[in-house]
Amino acid sequence: MPHHETSTPPLAGLRVLDAATLFAGPLAASLLGDFGADVIKIEHPRGDPARGNGAQVGGVSLWWKTVARNKRAVTLNLGTAQGRELFLQLARDADVVVENFRPGTFERWGLDHPALAAVNPRLVLLRVTGFGQVGPMRERAGFGTLAEAMSGFAHSTGQPDGPPTLPPFGLADGIAGIAGAFTVLAALRARERTGRGQVIDLSLLEPILAVLGPQLTVFQQLGLVQERVGNRSVNNAPRNTYRCRDGRWVAVSTSAQSIAERVLHLVGRPDLAAQPWFADGHGRAAHVEELDAAVGDWIAERDSSEVIAAFEEARAAVAPIYHAGDILADPQFQALGTIAHLDDPELGDLVLQAPIARLSDTPGRLRWAGRPSGADNAEVYGALGVDAELLAELRRLGVV
Repeated sequence: MPHHETSTPPLAGLRVLDAATLFAGPLAASLLGDFGADVIKIEHPRGDPARGNGAQVGGVSLWWKTVARNKRAVTLNLGTAQGRELFLQLARDADVVVENFRPGTFERWGLDHPALAAVNPRLVLLRVTGFGQVGPMRERAGFGTLAEAMSGFAHSTGQPDGPPTLPPFGLADGIAGIAGAFTVLAALRARERTGRGQVIDLSLLEPILAVLGPQLTVFQQLGLVQERVGNRSVNNAPRNTYRCRDGRWVAVSTSAQSIAERVLHLVGRPDLAAQPWFADGHGRAAHVEELDAAVGDWIAERDSSEVIAAFEEARAAVAPIYHAGDILADPQFQALGTIAHLDDPELGDLVLQAPIARLSDTPGRLRWAGRPSGADNAEVYGALGVDAELLAELRRLGVV
């Protein structure tokens, strides 16, 4: 067995400058940091917007603890001449720069790709924007909400008689962050062959569109638009959330024909499973009202523990609808090591999600949570030859 504590993480030796704000770009950098990259988080001296976002404990942002994990924290005003110079010095030894300013901003600061490539031709520049670097909407402010609206996600989400529905968290940003980490690794793999870095133009629109399945193809081929079906599926039935007698909810899936048959036998309706239309997902979806009633009525008469036990015994697919407290207490998540505990200097025992997958030989790990503003200025700038006196002067001038 590999010695996990002493194994070198897979991205050790990779240096990332994270100059992005809020969620997609910073998440891409976080994922790289989780697997060993040295991520330097560059925030404006007045503080990153994420520090003021969401829940706080004693003025400490819990969002920041999460999204700035595994990052060294430095402050830098990129819009100043000295700030630009320090950034270019950092870029000389970096492999990746992540930025998510509106198109034209990095150019205005003299930090566009030609300027960065002049000091480091091997640098990969990940540019995350709402709408991409080209096109009529390129200069608009981009937020995940707009991508969730324009991608078709909101149109197809929600109850049939209800409004288009947005997610209550940064879904488009999250998917784009994962896509950003993936495309950075693709560009670094290309660099092994070419010796050169390149620019990655990542919009928030496209990664969420990529996970919505064949909606575009279905429209192009058949002229069909996917409408809202609540928690049902357009491809099979029964698939829904159902309320148990004790008020808890469960989710049931019957993507596989054999599971659909088991569910209907379990709820005492083998007569439905014997119907000719039951033989495939489309036939079952066309009889969704009948199937939902059969399953929903059976579940409503039983407590959630009894429902889950019966489904498991019948080898049918069911899961409880969890909130955060349930997740922390669940033995499956504990067995996976999904929940990491850190001893945080500001908050003490702190829970964060662990790296998103387990590598058998070179696992990722959480080394620390988001750090105070400028916590690593002396170390990072000291490595460039900036002594304490000069650092104090740069702070006085608003550069750091």
